[in-house]
Amino acid sequence: MPRITKQEALKLLKQTPLLELGQRALEVKKRLHPENITTFIVDRNINYTNICVAGCKFCAFKRGLNDEDAYVLDFETISKKIEELIEIGGTQILFQGGVHPKLKIEYYEELVEFIHKNYPQITIHGFSAAEIAYIAKVSGISQKEVLQRLQAKGLSSIPGAGAEILVDRVRNIISPNKLDTTGWLDIHKSAHEIGMKTTATMMFGSVESDEEIIEHLEHLRNLQDKTGGFRAFILWSFQPDNTPLFREYPDITKATSNRYLRILALSRLYLDNFKNIQSSWVTQGSHIGQTALFFGANDMGSTMMEENVVAAAGAANRMAEDEIVRLIKDAGEIPAKRNTAYEILKIYE
Repeated sequence: MPRITKQEALKLLKQTPLLELGQRALEVKKRLHPENITTFIVDRNINYTNICVAGCKFCAFKRGLNDEDAYVLDFETISKKIEELIEIGGTQILFQGGVHPKLKIEYYEELVEFIHKNYPQITIHGFSAAEIAYIAKVSGISQKEVLQRLQAKGLSSIPGAGAEILVDRVRNIISPNKLDTTGWLDIHKSAHEIGMKTTATMMFGSVESDEEIIEHLEHLRNLQDKTGGFRAFILWSFQPDNTPLFREYPDITKATSNRYLRILALSRLYLDNFKNIQSSWVTQGSHIGQTALFFGANDMGSTMMEENVVAAAGAANRMAEDEIVRLIKDAGEIPAKRNTAYEILKIYE
């Protein structure tokens, strides 16, 4: 089957009726996942610090080093959070913080080793490309060395956070102090080269154009062609409430469900070398999260025992394991609990 070109993708995004686009995406999904199984994971998002010097304008979570409510979690608190996760059958922690100006590689090695040794049954999926880059900078070592040293201590994979839109015009507006497009791609490429899998993301709905959305997808498809290192693609919409970007661009409105489903379906069609695409119920709510299964998504993501970053920007959706199972069944699919590697742990008949 010939690949969709950038020009064809633009036409699909702008002109194709939503249900037609969804049907095409569903057909691709069914071809890749004929077993009719929709997966999800039980995990917890642990933000080890909210101190960040990146200054991204779309973020309402960050704090300065001297702010009253700034924190770095101690190991005892992290232990308690992991033990609570294990009690409900969780298998993964999504471990992210801010770009902390003073924490060097030794701190992160100690942290990852502590978790891995004390909770070997928990997969550590952690640290965005921006965090990796800053750890390298303050530690005076290469980014690949950061990845290798953390991998040696027990880091399993890294999330796609910080991708936003992989076009420098957009990044210069919404996150001017963070990695540029090449920087983000290079860190994921380095991770893939040492056998570390990653995920890819997109945050749409800020100041990007349709053409820039497609440029983002093109970057991901090209890197996946070279490395095969991405496990999944996750799309979510910018949550403007409480963010500096919204104060600067008050005309920005929260993306509609129609827009989310349209871009999701296009992503399934364009990213022909990605097997897994997640539904973003955290930003869209449970029912659009369920509807996403008819627009190309084959995974419901996480039960999200804890989430702080998106919640700080005004989206506070929550969903327990039994609700995710019910929604998947109601969509006519078979629910299955998975691990980080998309290996099925339990099927709910």
